[in-house]
This record gives sequence, C-alpha cells and structure tokens, in this order.
Amino acid sequence: MTFPQDTQPRPSANRSLGDTQDSRVKLYSAEFAADPHAAYREMRQRYGSLVPVEIYPGVPATLVIGYHTAIEILQDNNNRFSADPRRWQTSVRSDCPILPMVEWRPNALRSDGVEHHRYRKATNDALEGVDQHDLHDMVERAAASLVAAFPTTGSEPERTADLITTYIQPLVFMVLNEILGCPPEIGAAIAAASAALFDSTDTETVNAMFDDAFLRLVKLKRAEPGDDVATRLVQHAAGLSDHELIHQFVTCFSAGMEPGQNLITNTLVLILTDSRFDGSGSGFIPTSTAVDEILAMDPPLANYCITYPLQPIQVAGVWLPADQPVITSMAACSNDPQINTGDYSRNGWNLGWGAGPHQCPQHARSAAYRIAVDAIDQLLDAVPELRLAVPAQDLQWRPGGFHRSLVALPVVFPAAAPPIST
Repeated sequence: MTFPQDTQPRPSANRSLGDTQDSRVKLYSAEFAADPHAAYREMRQRYGSLVPVEIYPGVPATLVIGYHTAIEILQDNNNRFSADPRRWQTSVRSDCPILPMVEWRPNALRSDGVEHHRYRKATNDALEGVDQHDLHDMVERAAASLVAAFPTTGSEPERTADLITTYIQPLVFMVLNEILGCPPEIGAAIAAASAALFDSTDTETVNAMFDDAFLRLVKLKRAEPGDDVATRLVQHAAGLSDHELIHQFVTCFSAGMEPGQNLITNTLVLILTDSRFDGSGSGFIPTSTAVDEILAMDPPLANYCITYPLQPIQVAGVWLPADQPVITSMAACSNDPQINTGDYSRNGWNLGWGAGPHQCPQHARSAAYRIAVDAIDQLLDAVPELRLAVPAQDLQWRPGGFHRSLVALPVVFPAAAPPIST
C-alpha cells in the first residue's frame, strides 16, 4: 500500500491526529486487504504506534499498531477509555453499513462497569458448561458428514472444492448450533444475520434478522430447556431480559461463526503453504502450533477491540479526540518488532484474543481453539493429500477493515478420499 506523499515521514511529538485528516489510511480498501502486513510496516515507519485511519468513507478512527501502546489502552479500567460507543454514534449516519459491527448493544463487548461484569459473567458461565470431550465429538461428527459429501466434480484422479463453503463454514455452523442448542431452522436464520453483520449490511436489516431469530430461540428455551448455552443463559442468575438475551446470543454466535471459520481457514492456508507442516522436516509439528502462529500473525479479527476516549487524551505523544474510535490492530501489534521474535511456541503475549477486561472470555477462547484444532485434524486425517488449487499469492482476501478473511479457499484432493472414521 502506498501512502500519500504530502505527510511527514515520521510524526512529531504531541501531534494531533487531526493534522493528517486528509491522508487517513483506508482500512476498507481492496488494496489494504490484499497485503495488510506491508501496510502495517509502512504505517509503523510513517506514523509510529498510532495511525489515522478511516474504517468507512468519512468515518475516522485511530488504529493502534504498537504492542505496548495497545496494552496500555486495553487494560485501562474505564478511567480514560470506554467501550460504550453511544456518544460516538450520534456523529454517524444511522444507515452507515459498518454500524452493526460497532454500535452499542446491551452486551459485555459494548458495556462498562457493573453491566459489563453482569453480561460477561452470564456468558462465560453459560460457556463453561460446554464439555471439551463433547465438543470434540461434535466436530468429529460434523467433519465426517461433510467430508463424505465432498463434491465429485473435477478431472480424474483429482477433485476440486472450495473448503470454505464445503467444509469450514458448514462445520462451524453445525457445531455452534449444537453448542447453543439451536434447531436447524433457527440456526439458518441466525447464520444469515451473522453473515450480513460482517458484510456491512445496513443496521436495520441486520438487527431485524437477529431479533426475529434469537427471540424465537429465547421462547423455545423458556418452553423447552436443554443442556446447552442458550438454556444456561436464559436460566442464569443475572436474570437477563428477552432483549438482553438476544444480544448475548448475537455476541456468542457472531463471535463464534465468522472469526471461527476465519481461524480455521487462515490456519489451513499456513499449513498448506509452509514446508514446516508438510511432514518433510525433522519432526511432527502439531496443528495447535499453526493455530498459535495464526493467532499472532493473521488473527481472524485483525483490527477490533474498539474503545473511545472519554475526553481528549495524550497517548504515545498523540492527542486522541474524545469519543472517536480507537481500534487495536491485533495483527499489527502482535507483529510489532519490539516484542515479536518469530517464536510462536509460547505466544501467550499475542493479542489474537484481545487483552484487558474486554478480551475474549476464557471459555469462549477454549471452545474456539478446540473447534479449530479438531476441524483441521479431522480434515487432514481424512484427506492428507489436500493441496491448494492456486498459488498462495492468487488467493483473494475480502475487503473490510475488521476481519482477515478469504473469499474462497480452493483445493484439490484425490478422487477417492477415505472417509473419516467415527
């Protein structure tokens, strides 16, 4: 990505981001999506830790690409920054397509203080009931059915498929529905709403889709409780209203669906393109190592963890305006040369799950990690000869300032792929 040449090579101390309003980096551009790491390197050289960006045309924000600066901001306990976007929202058109991803909702992600604790505890408690052995079995069953149904198109002796649409997306969908206790017909409506959320469909449409589907789930679980996340949320001591329950479900499903499939997809790209994972080296490298590396190098949510200064505040020599979004680039921060040595084997420092009081809840992290590792292992055990159908540089990445997501993952594999045993 080439930056405008009318800006200074490096910022001076005590600068204001308003000084560079006309040269903000456009995170939503196809150019940025094609090679964000090159963009992050150029940003770092030109701007330092804090970068003036646009997250949508005419919507300014600050992108944090310095690891230590991100930790300082994310660990702030609501003294200088707030997770509540409502004051900012008054400056944004109500039909702004990215609003569903960033607007206020009564959930832990968009709340502070007592309400944040209440929503977060209810969600984490509900997820705690997901047994890891049961989760493994869910993934195994879903994987077996999907591999058995792989397409038969292509020239002998090989077949072709898009792994996202034939395996990854439906597997995550099936497992999330089972975890939530969601019947297929409601799950299909929820999946459509979740896809619309990440594709920047207008706010009114997205929210209407979520409200209708999740209200049906709330009513179902009040009438027919089960051993699932939805029932545990409905019955939680926090006493969540139907409206609040809808938005906890939005968080659970949306955070699990799109980022979950992106974590699997991005990890598979690494495994299929890096010789360390092809078995020709000195020893076996587990899938978990590749997942850890992706969480640091190419996390499924690359730029998120949004927070808002409560008043104009100086951070890392930059004045941040009140109420304007400050977005942490988990991808850029985890690749900050000050902390990234290239050793991902003990990468608890990465920001793939966020940091501070609003980081991804513990039990959500463990479930997402388990699903990703098991989904990849099941696939590669069944189809060990799987390989990309196009050169890695020809893979297309979906534009969007928040996610790191492929358009498709085309692969080839032997016509007689063995079934997964169950």
